[in-house]
Amino acid sequence: MDDLAANAITAWGFAADQLVPIADGLINRTWRVDLPSGPMGYFQELNTHIFRAEVHEDIAAVTAALAAAGLPTPRLVPTLSGGLWHTVPPNGVWRLLTPVGDRTLHRLAHEADAASAARLVARFHAATRNLDWTFRFVRPGAHHTPTHVGRLQSALETWRGHRLWGPVAQLAEPLLAAWGRWEGPTDLPDRVIHGDLKISNIRFLGSEAHALVDLDTLARGTLEVELGDMLRSWCNPASEDTEAPTFHLGLFEATVRGYASAGALTRTEWSAVVPGTERIALELAARFAADALAESYFGWNPAFGGRGEHNLLRARGQLALALSLGGQRRAAEAIVAEVAGACS
Repeated sequence: MDDLAANAITAWGFAADQLVPIADGLINRTWRVDLPSGPMGYFQELNTHIFRAEVHEDIAAVTAALAAAGLPTPRLVPTLSGGLWHTVPPNGVWRLLTPVGDRTLHRLAHEADAASAARLVARFHAATRNLDWTFRFVRPGAHHTPTHVGRLQSALETWRGHRLWGPVAQLAEPLLAAWGRWEGPTDLPDRVIHGDLKISNIRFLGSEAHALVDLDTLARGTLEVELGDMLRSWCNPASEDTEAPTFHLGLFEATVRGYASAGALTRTEWSAVVPGTERIALELAARFAADALAESYFGWNPAFGGRGEHNLLRARGQLALALSLGGQRRAAEAIVAEVAGACS
């Protein structure tokens, strides 16, 4: 048993022998808290290299709005002293969250799951649309694509002697060309967004999407970013660790129709769905390619070689996904136009 976790859980009145380690997740270490009656929550050590403790104030505000709207959501369990989190000096931050749902998908294979998950995301956006809240934790520039592209260009200049410089430079040529051709709306209104809508951050209950989890990335942002990141992830059934995935138009259509059945977008937001998806895929390709040279990204799997090799694989996959969508752009835009027209 981890001594830090064993000591921290006492802030909620539980004991170390009630903790069961959970291996899922790259960012926050997680345990399940088991009682004789069954699991009562998930105990986590916040990764303070990425997040600050104040993020829990954001989580509390947004989940209160979701609960008020009747949406299931994990809630922070207060410590015995009433705190939203527990701090262990010098920088340990711990929290306890109530459980939701009964299964997690790590990739989408069925259009019915995509539609169900999209309906949940739309209800999340509707429930938080009028939330009056100033976020305590922000990540400025998290999805500012020109910054990520510029970082790749700087990495190519800085790391010329790197073992992967040649493959990264070869990948950068079509990536930069695609970004140079990119066009799309960039002046969309800010909404409350989840910020990381990969399918594993949606918990299902039976056959239906039930609740959003991993709420540390909550923020104000545009739906171009939110839905673009969601679609580039969901419409890649081959996963991010595949070199040449194909953008799945069937999953795209199911997702767009599912979202439209439960949520509303402005005409400009609808027009940003396809280019936004392409933009985020290109942005991530640039980010992973730069990380392949700087070898700085926190998550990697040694099964793919070194940190640089894994991130080069990810970069190739995201670029292939963007180019695959580009080749199907007319069909994707036709789907969006039909759905948007039916909603207006």
